[in-house]
Amino acid sequence: MTSSLYDTDYNHWIQDTIQQIQSRNFDRIDWENLIEELESMGKNDKRALMSLLTRLLEHLLKLSYS
Repeated sequence: MTSSLYDTDYNHWIQDTIQQIQSRNFDRIDWENLIEELESMGKNDKRALMSLLTRLLEHLLKLSYS
């Protein structure tokens, strides 16, 4: 089993992926891990937004009942 750059040095993987995209070297991009990261970012953003909206609603309810 071989380790990918993604598994061994995440920051270097990010920089390398950015460089490959900027250079239009699409055949050298680690698509599997890139897609996984993008999906994860979307899920994290959605969770963060839901958390902030919940907190806002809680504060508004506290204000209206105090």
